[in-house]
Amino acid sequence: MDFTPTPEQAAAQDLAARIFGDLSTPDRLAAAGSASDAELWKALCAAGLPGAVEEVGLLGLVQLLEEQGRTTAQVPFAVSCVYGLLAVTAHGSADQRARLLPGLRDGTEVATGAFPARGGGGGGQVRVEGDRLSGTVAWVPWLRDATVVLVAAADRSLWLVRPADARCEPVELTAPWRAGRLVLDGVRGERLGDTGAAAVAYDDVLATARTAFAGLQVGVCEGSLTRAVAYTNEREQFGRPLAAKQAVQLRAADAYMDTEAIRVTAYEAAWRRDEGLPYGTHALTAAWWASEAGRRVVHAGQHLHGGVGADVEFPVHRHFLWGRQLDAYLGCGGEVLAELGDLIATEESV
Repeated sequence: MDFTPTPEQAAAQDLAARIFGDLSTPDRLAAAGSASDAELWKALCAAGLPGAVEEVGLLGLVQLLEEQGRTTAQVPFAVSCVYGLLAVTAHGSADQRARLLPGLRDGTEVATGAFPARGGGGGGQVRVEGDRLSGTVAWVPWLRDATVVLVAAADRSLWLVRPADARCEPVELTAPWRAGRLVLDGVRGERLGDTGAAAVAYDDVLATARTAFAGLQVGVCEGSLTRAVAYTNEREQFGRPLAAKQAVQLRAADAYMDTEAIRVTAYEAAWRRDEGLPYGTHALTAAWWASEAGRRVVHAGQHLHGGVGADVEFPVHRHFLWGRQLDAYLGCGGEVLAELGDLIATEESV
């Protein structure tokens, strides 16, 4: 395994860091409230970052999402790249790629995913009769920004649906992800790709999403820890910085190690996908670390701020909210671990 960024990956990550750092500031986030940042989305698309994902691969996307997570930027970058660009590129028909990819690259099309069966969103089942879909997905991230939704049916087939053809009801989550409840009542869908490869596409998209959102959690945790380190170095108690206390140092060190564990498992899963190697168990491992360790890190970041960490208007609180939301989105640690065990047992019995 070699996680050294290629020149293209390094350039894309540097550009993303500059754009997110310049435009996703605490003041702008506070002013945006729960809305998405349209100006930031335009800047990312004008810089060609969504389209660059096709070149830098899933590992490159994970690195880009670290930058989004570090600033908790309110844009549908992760969902549109995972459920749009990568899904259509890997599994769409030639016609679907020709129709959808140009808009997904330039940001005029925004994709999201509704995976109600296993992880990746709210509960419920979507049934298919012919090309008509019926069912409800309790919450879909950034649904209110999306122009196309990749819906996973109960039989693990994948369908492209236009939100305008369905009923989309606003849902407030822990983090401001512009989520919505997707209600399908005989809505016409377009099957993604080849009918015979439905299960393969489903497993790949779900594993890709878990890996990518684990990368997003890396950035969220790094942002939380960076703020905690800065605060404990500046805040003094009895004439000494809080950071000089051994208990503070140990808590921060544990959070650092947890963050690095999420990073290395996400990088391994992403690298394996890019190399064409099996990566289902690796994606679940990354998701487990992102869920369990991510929750510990954002709690530590808030606790290291003391009483001010409980202030919902203080910047570190956003990382806490995002970390908890990602924990829920990835399926929560116990559920992911149970699924990982089942998958390992199945593979060993084959």
